[in-house]
Amino acid sequence: MRSALGEPDARAAVTFLGADRIEVLRFTEDDLVRYATLGMSAQPMSDPTAVLADPVKGPRAELVLTVRRGTGADTDKVLRPLAVLAASPQVEGLVVAPGASLDVGGPLWPGAPFTSVLVAESGGLVEDLELDAPADPVRFLPLLPMTPNEAAWKRVHGAQALQERWLTHGTDLRDPGRASVSLT
Repeated sequence: MRSALGEPDARAAVTFLGADRIEVLRFTEDDLVRYATLGMSAQPMSDPTAVLADPVKGPRAELVLTVRRGTGADTDKVLRPLAVLAASPQVEGLVVAPGASLDVGGPLWPGAPFTSVLVAESGGLVEDLELDAPADPVRFLPLLPMTPNEAAWKRVHGAQALQERWLTHGTDLRDPGRASVSLT
């Protein structure tokens, strides 16, 4: 992460009962703030229906959220919700993958119009981190904030359709106060 994002200017750690410690690092560059989890990839994610989890093989990921700063939004309060999402594979047995929706059960930060995120494809901002075989690489998955209406629309029409709608309407997904994209 440091080679792609530089040195973090803040970090916070959260420990959940029955889960490893999760850190959230903050990287600031010009008018952007990036929050990245650290610790989610310590163990591979495994199918919750599997009788025995493989301690080495399986997808590994960290989460990255990018927002614009200077808008008055208190986005630093996203640290705990991000840590909760990063702990969900260990706590709830979720496999976090591109196209998935992750709901935090409330605003991502105080006053945020977003209560969930869409998990996007890796390989953009932070390259995948190759690990020694047979371990899978660590994927750095961007998170795209969704309003409740966008999340409901995505459940019906799919992740690709929502991303196309954002693109068609020129939606600034980094705007921490943006309104929902037109869904009609």
